[in-house]
Amino acid sequence: MTDAFQKLFAQMMEQGQEMARTLNPALENFSVAGFDKIWPTMSKDMMEMWFGKTFNREGLDAKTRLLVTVAALTVLGAQGEPQMRLTIRHALEAGATKREIAEVIYQMSMFGGVPAMTKALEIAQGVFDEVGDKAGDDA
Repeated sequence: MTDAFQKLFAQMMEQGQEMARTLNPALENFSVAGFDKIWPTMSKDMMEMWFGKTFNREGLDAKTRLLVTVAALTVLGAQGEPQMRLTIRHALEAGATKREIAEVIYQMSMFGGVPAMTKALEIAQGVFDEVGDKAGDDA
């Protein structure tokens, strides 16, 4: 990361924190950890915009887009746990099976390493335990 980019990023973070303090002083020390408990799923409109036909009308379906996102978050490792939980929930709702999600995570061990894969599988198992039999499973 260049010095200019680091300065820009720090400025953006500071502005975001100032905006949060302005809107709600209790958000001054806001952390994304546990955010998935507050907002477990996105609205259908948001899902359609980000993973449906709005950005890529003739491209990937929502299930595939979400599995690709699971793959990317797996490679990132432990730094995206709240995002991973949210994405796994949405992938299940979009029709992905628990096995498909696990297979994507296994595949990413080649790129992110075994520790990243293990962490992602732990996160996925936690989500699977939370949703129980409500989600599809072809295993």
